[in-house]
Amino acid sequence: MTANGKLKVVVLGASGYTGAELLRLIAAHGGIEVVAVTAARRAGSPLGDVHPHLGGLMLPDLVTVDEVDWSRVDAVFSCLPHGTAQAAIAGLPGHLKIVDLSADYRFCDPGVYAEWYGREHVAPVLQRDAVYGLTEIRRDEVAAARLVANPGCYTTTSELPLVPCLEEGLIDPSTIVIDAKSGVSGAGREARQSSLHTEVSEGLRAYGIARHRHAPEIDQELSRAAGEPVTCTFTPHLVPMNRGILATIYVSLKHGVAPEDLRAALARRYRDEPFVRLTREGEAPSTHDVRGSNLCLIGIFADRVPGRAILVSALDNLVKGASGQALQNMNVMTGQDETRGLPQIAVFP
Repeated sequence: MTANGKLKVVVLGASGYTGAELLRLIAAHGGIEVVAVTAARRAGSPLGDVHPHLGGLMLPDLVTVDEVDWSRVDAVFSCLPHGTAQAAIAGLPGHLKIVDLSADYRFCDPGVYAEWYGREHVAPVLQRDAVYGLTEIRRDEVAAARLVANPGCYTTTSELPLVPCLEEGLIDPSTIVIDAKSGVSGAGREARQSSLHTEVSEGLRAYGIARHRHAPEIDQELSRAAGEPVTCTFTPHLVPMNRGILATIYVSLKHGVAPEDLRAALARRYRDEPFVRLTREGEAPSTHDVRGSNLCLIGIFADRVPGRAILVSALDNLVKGASGQALQNMNVMTGQDETRGLPQIAVFP
């Protein structure tokens, strides 16, 4: 901590979208001092050259990881890519609190990580000790953790409505279908053909069908909630918008359960949660309703097919789906007000 009581943090991989969003949120926090920001290929550049909208914050210039003086650091946000984060985090001093925004520490079983990400994990013991940071569901574990694996954006959108329903045994875990749509920022800032404006604009496409890497992450957490193995059907789609995820989730109800029971279960679970809200009955959430905020909105509907229901959830993939949830987790890990730095009302239109 600094003399003024601020948490001293480093943001690894600050040149990407999640790093930029994290620094934007930290600027409103008041209890964090950013002592270093790293970006291997842009080391030596002023942050404002990489992110002009952050140029007035008087933050340090970008450096390499090797240039950081870790003796004056309390905590780390890692916004490094999958595969890169695991080794970097494994090499950090043991006194640091860490929130990792990649997928490298999300899986309980290192074998699942190797299967879906195509490489063996370099720090399997540390991976097994990491806490999965879906804050509203795992808050007590997050509070006691040294390393928190921040959930994926699609997974957060899917798990927040489903976990309470599975925990209370209200839905059939064998018939879950998740149809999710994300803005282009979810693909990251790296230049690639599939993210070009002309490839995305005025179109809609499914991708990663039956093989998207968030599917086993969703299965892991739904299985934990259900107390039995769960394999869901999950299909993501790319939408020509910058931010946001909307998931439409189809579930079969257990015998004697009505859609109103799902609403009641979610209302109980999230009654005191600042960042998860239910829409009014009959209203579906929109990505416009959450843009720029750390909010997840959930709607519950009776399907026209008896015995089934439809859950619709929306969040900003860069905030509640990434950097906002990371800051929320760090607040919990360090004993600060969980909402600190996260009061942003959604930007509309």
